[in-house]
Amino acid sequence: MPLLEISVIPVGTQSTSISDYVSEACKVAVDRGLSYQVTPTSTVIEGSLDQILDAAKEMHQIPFRVGADRVVTNITIDDRHDKDMDIQDQVRTVVREMGSAVVP
Repeated sequence: MPLLEISVIPVGTQSTSISDYVSEACKVAVDRGLSYQVTPTSTVIEGSLDQILDAAKEMHQIPFRVGADRVVTNITIDDRHDKDMDIQDQVRTVVREMGSAVVP
């Protein structure tokens, strides 16, 4: 299943905090039944290509709905056709390859 990493950056707001925007973005994933994982600098969602692109479009609009004057959104799509993958498999693979160097 394709993975989409998204980082939505509101510009021109009254606060430097973005946790409210991240929470609203996660609600988009939940409302659409998509698996997601929050990282310190982005959110990763998984679903069909149409599902994740539609979700990304809605996530991009969130800061505008609450008053941001400008929004910068960065998106990366990982769409693999040679084998199945999901968020947890990707994380487990990296942790396994690192061995004891990392605590999951």
